[in-house]
Amino acid sequence: MSFILTTIRRSAGRVLLAAAAMALLAMAPAIPTVQAAPQSVGPFANLDGWWGGIGRLRFKDGKTEDVKCRATYFIEGEGNELKQTIRCASASGKIEVKSTVRHAAGKLSGEWHEAMYNINGVLAGDVTERGYRVSVEGKEGSTLSANMEIIVKDKRQMVEIQFFSETLIGLTLMLNKG
Repeated sequence: MSFILTTIRRSAGRVLLAAAAMALLAMAPAIPTVQAAPQSVGPFANLDGWWGGIGRLRFKDGKTEDVKCRATYFIEGEGNELKQTIRCASASGKIEVKSTVRHAAGKLSGEWHEAMYNINGVLAGDVTERGYRVSVEGKEGSTLSANMEIIVKDKRQMVEIQFFSETLIGLTLMLNKG
């Protein structure tokens, strides 16, 4: 992914690329299916608390990298706003993302900030029968761009991210509620 200045060495760039990939996880609030949560409590009803798990980051050069993540979710208001903190680590580095996701009439919107690399972005998406689909975009000159699908079943969530990047292919994560 070329959101990093071209003067950054390839090895340093790879660390930041992996961090940006994991930052996209913050756009995955893992909402349960619409039928699983009554509208009176909002779509984030089953998320409150701690989630953790592992996954794999895939690069276009064929290499992969294991990722370990921990997420904490806080439901606010009448259940239509989610505040989250996500911490992930891989061999390339660590990230810490804080985000706010809002729900209104089946639509998702929000903002996120990655603290270690100072990367910001926005998200937009739709609630689906299986969970939701969302697109994420970097702001302030970043070319970070991806599509994501989140599937939630009971106390598990699967996150699948497809990157539009010169370097990254995707990120797959399996998280369990702790």
